[in-house]
Amino acid sequence: MRRLYLIAGGDEIARRRPLLPAGSVIEAWADLYTPGLVWVSEESKALLDSVGEPLSARLTLPGEGVPVYYGPQLRDIDSLPPEDSLRTRVLSAHGIAVAWITLDRFGQRTTYQPQTPTDPAFHLRRRGGGPGHLWRLFSTKREAMTYMAESYGHDSEAVEWAESLTVEDFDSLLKRHAGR
Repeated sequence: MRRLYLIAGGDEIARRRPLLPAGSVIEAWADLYTPGLVWVSEESKALLDSVGEPLSARLTLPGEGVPVYYGPQLRDIDSLPPEDSLRTRVLSAHGIAVAWITLDRFGQRTTYQPQTPTDPAFHLRRRGGGPGHLWRLFSTKREAMTYMAESYGHDSEAVEWAESLTVEDFDSLLKRHAGR
């Protein structure tokens, strides 16, 4: 089970990056609500820990605690971001789940330009290129159920996915899954 970490020390991450072997990728997402805290994957934390004292985690979560919905029309899989990067991005905005919304239910490319870092829709793709992907994060189970019903129809796999979410909001996600 892969873990996701909330750590303090964006400055320490920046200090350690140049010490890593060439080509190493550290994906760190600043918490959008608590300055100084950063969400990283197990892989990124291990790389950072390899060049200094282990970074102390304020919280750890199982990666599966942040569900991802891809839907039936998934395309351009070679440019999908790593799931751990996607999940830590969602956690940085205090989301509980995320859905791939690059294409709408009719197969048309969705166009949307996020307005702020806390906008629930955001673009993310694998580092190095390829077609971009649009994602929709959900802050609550109710929000996910409403969005999925409106976007995919009430009797859809998407609605079933939203209904199966095991937490109601970010606080309940932390209570259920977080290790301190």
